[in-house]
Amino acid sequence: MTKDVWTRDEVESPCVKICVVHPEARICTGCLRSIDEIAQWSRLSPEDRRRIMAELPTRAPLLAKRRGGRRARLDRAAAKD
Repeated sequence: MTKDVWTRDEVESPCVKICVVHPEARICTGCLRSIDEIAQWSRLSPEDRRRIMAELPTRAPLLAKRRGGRRARLDRAAAKD
């Protein structure tokens, strides 16, 4: 039996199976990709995937910002009224 296995020369997905979209940053808190990037990943060129992969570390600070907790939610709700 041969050990030859067909493989594709592709950029791996950054998915870490923590799929939660941050409500303000609009990126996945697990992999840091946008919803559009996640949906299009399998159709993107290797160059586009590499570009996105290179950008991901710069997106982490978007999730570090505190949203303000209960007080901020109350303030936002009051502002809508």
